[in-house]
Amino acid sequence: MKITTKGRYALRIMTDLAVNQNGKFISLNDIAKRQGISNKYLEQIIAMLNKAGFLETARGNNGGYKLLKKPNEYLVGDILRATEGELMSIYCKDESSGGCERRKTCKRYSFWEGLDKVITEYVDSKTLEDLI
Repeated sequence: MKITTKGRYALRIMTDLAVNQNGKFISLNDIAKRQGISNKYLEQIIAMLNKAGFLETARGNNGGYKLLKKPNEYLVGDILRATEGELMSIYCKDESSGGCERRKTCKRYSFWEGLDKVITEYVDSKTLEDLI
């Protein structure tokens, strides 16, 4: 499994919002400058985070983005899943594509299942506050 730039940048954006929160909305340009992410790419990731219900948004001169909850209420796993989809070590674990037809006879399936469990438990044990 490899976390893409979308997942990594989502964590950077969310930590930026957490660190710079002061009750006011933070502009896309401010986040982009601090994080060195292009506005266009940032917009794509912000849209995913907003769709996941992580952000409050406002338009206009004082508009921008801010966290809906406290940093300790966001699981790193939830942020990664919002941008990466399900976190799986191997394609045969992907239930949305029907999974692997050899699952019942595969001697290695329990290994992959265990690895996925460890990954999930780890990313779900960390909060945004832990990253600040």
